[in-house]
Amino acid sequence: MAFKSKIKWVALFVLVLSFASLLRHLSIAKYSTVDLVQYSALTAFHNDFDTLSGRQNIPNKKLWEPVKPLQSLQPYVNPRSNYPVPNEQSSGFIYAKIFGGFSKIRSTICDLVTISRLLNATLVIPDIQESTRSKGISHRFKSFTYLYDEEQFIASLKNDIIIVKSLPDNLKAARKRNEYPSFRPKNSASPKFYIKEVLPKLKKAKVIGLVIADGGCLQSILPPGMAELQRLRCRVAFHALQFRPEIQILGHRMVERLRAWGQPFLAFHPGLLRETLAYHGCAELFQDVHTELIQYRRAQMIKRGIVHEELSIDSHLRRENGSCPLMPEEVGILLRAMGYPPKTIVYLAGSETFGGQRVLVPLRAMFPNLVDRTSLCSNRELLDILGPETPLPLNPFQPPPAKSEAQLKEEWKKAGPRPRPLPPPPGRPIYQHEKEGWYGWITETATEPDLSAVDLRMQAHRLIWDALDYIVSVEADTFFPGFNNDGSGWPDFSSLVMGHRLYETASSRTYRPDRKVVAELFNMTRDNVYHPKHNWTLSVQEHLKKSLGEEGLIRQSLLSKPGVFISHPLPECSCRISSAEVPVHVKGNDGRSVHGGEEECPKWMQHGQEVPLESTGEEDKVEDNELSEYGSTLVEQPESNDSDRTNTSLVFDQDDEMDPND
Repeated sequence: MAFKSKIKWVALFVLVLSFASLLRHLSIAKYSTVDLVQYSALTAFHNDFDTLSGRQNIPNKKLWEPVKPLQSLQPYVNPRSNYPVPNEQSSGFIYAKIFGGFSKIRSTICDLVTISRLLNATLVIPDIQESTRSKGISHRFKSFTYLYDEEQFIASLKNDIIIVKSLPDNLKAARKRNEYPSFRPKNSASPKFYIKEVLPKLKKAKVIGLVIADGGCLQSILPPGMAELQRLRCRVAFHALQFRPEIQILGHRMVERLRAWGQPFLAFHPGLLRETLAYHGCAELFQDVHTELIQYRRAQMIKRGIVHEELSIDSHLRRENGSCPLMPEEVGILLRAMGYPPKTIVYLAGSETFGGQRVLVPLRAMFPNLVDRTSLCSNRELLDILGPETPLPLNPFQPPPAKSEAQLKEEWKKAGPRPRPLPPPPGRPIYQHEKEGWYGWITETATEPDLSAVDLRMQAHRLIWDALDYIVSVEADTFFPGFNNDGSGWPDFSSLVMGHRLYETASSRTYRPDRKVVAELFNMTRDNVYHPKHNWTLSVQEHLKKSLGEEGLIRQSLLSKPGVFISHPLPECSCRISSAEVPVHVKGNDGRSVHGGEEECPKWMQHGQEVPLESTGEEDKVEDNELSEYGSTLVEQPESNDSDRTNTSLVFDQDDEMDPND
């Protein structure tokens, strides 16, 4: 009996313990459920850095500090010689239509101002075709004012050229009748072309038109005697071309929100654009429908004479040659090899990433704190910046019409001789995403349909999104390009950002990787890409460190500047503080200055400027306990105090209806 009574007491104790444990878990679930309901990506992101914001020491400080050899470079675009104000008796008016996206527009406007100064002409505010009223933009804006501040543009350049908002009334009617001569200049047009071909017709007709679609209308490299025109390009790009106030306010607000977490942030632009990928033949880097879409666009380019190669080429050979972009996964591996921890804030720039969210999955897995404008801004903020727009049809999708009974009977009669097979099973419903955008034509027809009203409006919206990303990328602590210097001759977003950062703060950390070298590095460790050897990690660090400094600048000058001047505005638009060590003057094969040809800054600029001495080299060495092993950067080192630990596996909320193929 005593033994049985002991068993009863043990059973009772286990039962009470189980009941208490159940109550405890229910209470925990109750409170945690409230937290889960209130969870949002931005809130979790903020909480992740709450404990870090109080610290004075930033982890891996050397990954964010300025590039010391470039600290002596200062922006300086004032005229150096006799520079008269524009003559009121101009040669005539120049009006222009600009085709293309954000990068082409920005580069073209700089060229237009330079040409107007060269010809002593009056510039009419150009028409940006991507933002005309036909694209359904807000009635509050004209084409130019949709993106830029018109008044600031005119006032900033009053000592360079005369700018008017429109042609005089007595000349407008003749323009509508196309009575004035017009030109379609290439982006490689020389000053001689404008002086000999365009200027005589301008003086005779008093008005000429320019239609520009190549991202520019004047060659990038000008003769040494035209250095003042190059500085004028810089004044336009970095001072006169200011975004309209609403864009500037929201852009700087985004930067403030990124900095509010008390950590530096890195901006990354993938550069995955369908047009660029088709030009270089990088279709095989993608899968399924994306490959077909790239090949279709490439076939169009071949037909128009833009591409002079075969339709099908080996994309992997192009990648090894550096002609294809770095995929987001590869960029993530490079950043981890450099020592950037998983909780690093990475801002994803670019209004278009071909391949959609699918190609970003590996990068997001390595850096959970990957954010973009939709993470930092509310829907209301993004809608307000667009202005009031004419509403589009709520649901333009129309399912295929149902077949009548007579049609079904007729099809049955024409089905072929008996015995007939069983009728097919009932067709599944056609979903909306299968008939919209890419899916609506690539699987059914061989011809891409004309752009819809929604597509046209999205093109205009991309200008605004690119402008916001441009502001954030220029202000970022570090910038990493996915695709620049592509050799196409077209301006690209990353190159313009890199040029602006080089002009404004040359010492800011801007990586300039050589994609050919990076491809070779990945080929060395393709089978072990996530767990490479120690010497591979050191090779990556060595290459990326060199790209930050003078070696990267020399390569950028040789590859990027011949295509777009404002992507590398040195030495014309900078000066060097005299107290600093003067670098070796490097010249190219054509005799132009590639690096180190900057003039000495005037004394009024040098007052108060102190350039730190060059480091002995030990500072720049990567400490073994910080970045010795690539694998060691994949795991966060535990903190000494458990309360200071932060959650490094943040996952951002995404729209449930998001299609990874969009």
